Amino acid sequence: MAMPLRQSIKVATYLFEQKLRKREKFPLIVELEPLFACNLACEGCGKIQHPAGVLKQRMPVAQAVGAVLESGAPMVSIAGGEPLMHPQIDEIVRQLVAKKKYVFLCTNAMLMRKKLDQFTPSPYFAFAVHIDGLRERHDESVAKEGVFDEAVAAMKEAKARGFRVTTNSTFFNTDTPQTIIEVLNYLNDDLKVDEMMISPAYAYEKAPDQEHFLGVDQTRELFKKAFAGGNRARWRLNHSPLFLDFLEGKADFPCTAWAIPNYSLFGWQRPCYLMSDGYVPTYRQLIEETDWEKYGRGKDPRCANCMAHCGYEPTAVLATMGSLKESLRAARETISSNR
Repeated sequence: MAMPLRQSIKVATYLFEQKLRKREKFPLIVELEPLFACNLACEGCGKIQHPAGVLKQRMPVAQAVGAVLESGAPMVSIAGGEPLMHPQIDEIVRQLVAKKKYVFLCTNAMLMRKKLDQFTPSPYFAFAVHIDGLRERHDESVAKEGVFDEAVAAMKEAKARGFRVTTNSTFFNTDTPQTIIEVLNYLNDDLKVDEMMISPAYAYEKAPDQEHFLGVDQTRELFKKAFAGGNRARWRLNHSPLFLDFLEGKADFPCTAWAIPNYSLFGWQRPCYLMSDGYVPTYRQLIEETDWEKYGRGKDPRCANCMAHCGYEPTAVLATMGSLKESLRAARETISSNR
């Protein structure tokens, strides 16, 4: 696990505090969507399918920051849409960092080089660039040529300026263990990004492409082969060891979507950002008025093939904290990756 030591300590302290307070449900990270508009039309995303009037909306700074503070989560993932299209995204980041929230700004990087001057390097802030493969494969997934090269150039410049740069890669049933190995080797060894997140594609209901999402057995086989030969230990993956066990079928968990809630222009989305069963105006309503027990594999047919990090990473984190053996294992990997 490549999470910086300072961040690991803060998250562990936060989790311990929730246990002392005997809170059953609490947020680990908030997925904040201050807009739905995007400058790309990726086949696996359905955000830009919203009506034109919705795509023109931009969340006010106070509303965005207020939602995160309301939840109390120690980390924030700012997505969309493309958040760099928000005219006040730098102010949203600045205020969250000032509150010592760990902020990951998820971006396709098309505007990143133009916007770098608006941000300040900080241990509390990182760009999270979406990379789904090497040049040809990535450009095909975003339906536009040149995006991969621009993203690479942006990441190199950001790193040179002292920013933390992470990546997020989604893999589909058109991927093979070799394509996963190739892109993660490139990000890890050539670009030397700070950390990488990976996720099997989930059948997001509004996505234009519904044919290439992974099933559970496909996911396990794909990652089991990709992780072989020491790759898993060598790559700077920003995941708990138990979640990586989960991806390759060595462990199984129930979904805890309540730990990574989504807040967008419509409010708090239930149960998660991949499914929409309505919205509520407050975080408390989301937690208390959502029937969490009816979601997850084996419960809701829409969840049948989901192994996405938004539902299962927090389960793995909580399982880690509840086991001395797994806690020591995670600590060893964190210390090793920070040397």
